[in-house]
Formats: sequence, C-alpha cells, structure tokens
Amino acid sequence: MQRKLENSITAQKVLLAIVIFGTCMVIGDGILTPSISVLSAVVGIKAASSNLDTNLVTVISCLILVILFSLQRFGTDRISFLFAPIFLTWFLSLALIGCYNIIKWEKSIFLALNPLEIVYFFRRNGRQGWEHLGGIVLCMTGTEAMFADLGHFSFRSIQIAFTSLVYPCLILTYLGQSAYLVEHMEHVNDPFYASLPRRIYWPIFVLATISAMIASQAIITATFSIVKQSAALGCFPRVKVVHTSNNIVGQVYIPEINWILMVLCLSVTAGFRDTDEIGNAYGIAVVMVMIVTTLLMTLVIVIIWRKHFLLALLFLIVFASIEGVYISAVLFKTTQGGWVPLVIAAVFGTVMYTWHYGTSKRYEYEMQHKVSVGWLLGLGPSLGLVRVPGIGLMYTDLAHGVPPLFSHFITNLPAIHSTVVFVCVKYLPVNTVPQAERFLVRRIGTRAYSMYRCAARYGYKDIHKKDDDFEQLLIRSLIKFVEIESKRETSDLESMAASWTPEEQQSVASLPAMPTESSNRLNLLRLLRLHGLMGEGNSIDEGCCTEYPVSDINLATTSTYQEGSIQTQSVNGTSSDSQDEVAFLNSCKESGVVYILGNNVVKARKDASLFKKVVINYIYTFLRRISRDSHVVLNIPHECLLHVGMVYYV
Repeated sequence: MQRKLENSITAQKVLLAIVIFGTCMVIGDGILTPSISVLSAVVGIKAASSNLDTNLVTVISCLILVILFSLQRFGTDRISFLFAPIFLTWFLSLALIGCYNIIKWEKSIFLALNPLEIVYFFRRNGRQGWEHLGGIVLCMTGTEAMFADLGHFSFRSIQIAFTSLVYPCLILTYLGQSAYLVEHMEHVNDPFYASLPRRIYWPIFVLATISAMIASQAIITATFSIVKQSAALGCFPRVKVVHTSNNIVGQVYIPEINWILMVLCLSVTAGFRDTDEIGNAYGIAVVMVMIVTTLLMTLVIVIIWRKHFLLALLFLIVFASIEGVYISAVLFKTTQGGWVPLVIAAVFGTVMYTWHYGTSKRYEYEMQHKVSVGWLLGLGPSLGLVRVPGIGLMYTDLAHGVPPLFSHFITNLPAIHSTVVFVCVKYLPVNTVPQAERFLVRRIGTRAYSMYRCAARYGYKDIHKKDDDFEQLLIRSLIKFVEIESKRETSDLESMAASWTPEEQQSVASLPAMPTESSNRLNLLRLLRLHGLMGEGNSIDEGCCTEYPVSDINLATTSTYQEGSIQTQSVNGTSSDSQDEVAFLNSCKESGVVYILGNNVVKARKDASLFKKVVINYIYTFLRRISRDSHVVLNIPHECLLHVGMVYYV
C-alpha cells in the first residue's frame, strides 16, 4: 500500500485533498466552537430574565469573544494551572445536577441506557427520528476538544480523564435533563438552565461561561498549532508564530490567524444570533473531522503501525459506519446553517491547495535548472571569481546540486565569499529534531574550494527563534564537521593499512606526492588508486564525501602517512590541515557573515493553461505578497541580508 501511494500521483492528490479538507474543517471548528460555546452560556441570562432581548444576548456574546481573542497574545502559560480545577468543578457540578434531577423527577430514566431504545425510537419516528440524529451530534461535540490537546498531554492521561470523569458526568447530566423533560416538555429548547435549582442558578451560569471560554481556548490553540504545522509542511502561507510558553512546545500564538478567527466568529454570532443554526454548522464540521480522522487513521494502522490489513479494515468498517450514519443526518441541516463550515473549508482549502501547488511548481523549476557540481568544480578552486573575505550563507530548497540562484548571482556579480555554504532548511515529518542532530554537513569539492552544503532539519513543531543563535550553531557545526572528517579519513587509512603486505607499503611510498590535496585526503586517494578503486584521472569530489551529522565522535587513535609508513599515534585534536581549515573558518567568520536569499517571482509560462495562469499569476502571487517574507520567518538579521532577484517561469 505504501509503494502504491508513493508511485501513484493520483492517489497522492486524493490523499492531499482529504488531508486539506480535514484541516479546513478543524479550522472551521475553531471558528464555530467559540461562537456556540459563548452564545450557549450567555443564553442563560435570557433564561433567567424573559424580558431580555435577543440582540442584547448577541452583543454580550460578541463582547466576550472580543475579550477572548484579545487575550490570546498573552498565552495561557501563567493561568493554565487554573483550567483543570475549573473543569473538574464543572464536570462534578454537571454530575450532581444530573443526579438531583433524576432523583426528583424520574428515577426510571436509567432504562434509556438500553441500546434497544434507539430501535424503538426509529420505529416510532421513522425519517424524522433519523433527522434528529443531527441534534444528537451536539451531545458528543465539545468532548473532542480534549483530543485537540494531544500535544500537551499523554494518551494515557486523556484516556483516564475521559473514562473516569468526562463520560460518566456527561451521561448523568443528559439523563438528568431527560428526567426533567418527562415532566416539563415545554422547556425542551433549554432544559439545562430550566432544570437548575434557583439557588445555584447564577453560580452555575458563571461557571458555565468560564468553562465555555476555556473550551474555546483549547480549540483556538489547536487551530494555531495545526496552521503552524501546515505551514511547516508547505501547505499554508508563511505566518508569524509566537511561542507563549517556555515549557510546552504546543502553546503558540499566530496573530494573523487569531484576528481572522475573531472576525469570522463575530460574523457567525451576529449573523445567526441563534444556537440552533450555529449548532447545525458545528455538527457538520465535527462529524467531517471525525470521518477524515478515521480514514487517515486506517492508513496509519497499516503503514505506520504495520498492523494486519484486516485489522485496519475492521477499524474502518466499525467507525466509518457509525460516523456515516451521523453524516447522513447532519447533511439534512445544510440549508439551516450547515453551509457555513463547507464555505469555510472551500475558502481555506483554496488557499492551502494554491500555496502547496505554487510552492511545488517553484521547487520543480529549481530542480530542473539546478547546476551540476561537476560544472562548479570545473571552474577551479577560485570558481573563476574574486573570492572576498567572509562567509556567504546561500539559502536554497534543494538538498542536492547547486541552485540556479548561485549561477544567476555569479553571472551578474563575478565575486563570491571565500567560504560558501548552501543552507537547505527542511521540515521533516516528525514533531521535533534534537539540536544535536539539527545540522547535516557535507563538503563540495576539495578543501581548496571551501564550499559546503548544510541541511538544517526541523520538525513541524520546531520553530526558529531569535535566541537560537543560528549563525553560531552553524559555524560550530562546520568546524565539528572538519574535525570529524579528518579523524575518519585517517581512521580509514589505519584500517586499510592493517591488511597491507610489505610490498604494498613499499608501493605506496613510491607514489609521487600531490600537493594539491591535503595530507589525509592524499593518502586516501593513493590507497584508492593502489587498490584499483579510482583511476588516475579521477579526483575526490562531492560524490566521494560522506554526510556527517554533527555529534561527538571519539576516536582513540589515528594514523599519519610519513615516508611510506603508517605510524599510529594518540590524537587529542585534529591534523595540521584541519587546524588550518578551522583557523580559516574563524577568520572568515570574523570578516562577516552574509545571508543570500532569492527574491523570486513565480509566473506561469505563456503556453500554460488558463487555470494555471489564474492560480499562479494571481492567487499564488497575492498569497506570497501578503505572507511573511522568508528572512522574517527564518529570523535573518536585516543588516546582513542580500536579496537576489529571479523570475521563475513554471
């Protein structure tokens, strides 16, 4: 299945569309949850005062929403310790109120837990009962906010909290409301507040409002998190991501998304003014998220967990059949407010797909027009240019080859820094990459070229921060690479020399010296030629270099070639050549570091289809114009930035 997905372009497009659709529904959930939660809580004021106008309820709800979104930039790190006690009090209050109503109004309501009752329900109500399932969805919604916080808590803690607290408390409160409705069917529109004893009405109202704000906070934070991860995977325009917690990685704040959510929440609340239609929209969003999660979870079971296909099929049949029943019910509500999440998904889906499409086309252009390493090495160590002191960090999306940005740069300006590093920032499909494994360095050409390639690897939850000291870490990684490279080369010499015969050692001593290579690399070259692994006309270039992750490697001994013999000695540092190179890197660092970024304009070719011209020339260009610049996202110092303009015709 994995091979078919990797080899089928159609399957990948379908999977991408499903993922984008589910992500957009989560964003829609982040818009609708605050609206319905706050509005439902404020409805309690209207229940207490029959003279209260609906418009005033709407105004109060909008005011609470404005306060809620305005406080997002401060984060919840300082007050999050209050969330658990508040929710614990809320759920226990629900359970106690439910028990009170059951005891007072109808003790036999526990018979409703019999699964056969749903069969009798459908017999009595037919199609109307089927449509009522759309309202039953609202009994489940809200509990899924716990699962949106998987980045904050472990699986086990969520399982314990749900089974031991959330589920029994919800069952008791719904049974209590049902028991109350047996005697008071006239209060069917608002059984919760109507069933409250008068003495605890206002305390419960305050607690419900605070709980609604906390529940809204959870899904808003989840929306920030999923947008950040989508942007890291190239499926959302670049946005500003601010960490609001020093301890919890998942607590982030995105200003642009925050204000967009606020405007849409206010529009939904002021537009509908009614929890029924917002509830219909909310139900469709939640059920769509459930079904997409089930589909993707099926792939995870097979491809990631490596479980038997029949187990995944059983999982899909059980959960998809249940969710399919609810989907068929909520779709009846499409014209009664259910169209809102579909419109939200269409708008955000267009943005995400366009950004992904334009980004992939730009990457394809760079792959097709990249410069070969052989051409670069053919220019000689000076590259036919003036090498000025300093380090040039040239950013590229390519992990291999030389980007077209470099050839365009040296064509228009025949000068380059004495040390050039091609930096490729890659987001891996893992949540985080340890800092010790952040950089992967390899050399381009020989030491004389002083050119490197560095892959800076991040997880989709990692973030570039100004205090990361990226420049210092990168230069340290280059120095560590030089040291490791020298140790490994001499270690290779020692291991190969151990199997030599005296005649072979004498043959090595008779080889002519080649001063263009450093001592260790020269010895390795001689060995390869002696054993027939490399012809006389070949040289050691990028293809012969090894990628070294920057980590501590302890080698007790190394070897040095001296007049035809291999002498083993203890090593506390590096060879003289590597020491010279380290000193050269430090001198380049003192001369200054310049960040070279491409200021690319992407346009559709003249022979492209009308669809591609509209998507690339207008929508994608507009999204790039309003999104954050790359140097801002990467926290590159503005005074050290050099932009190189190019036009990509895709």
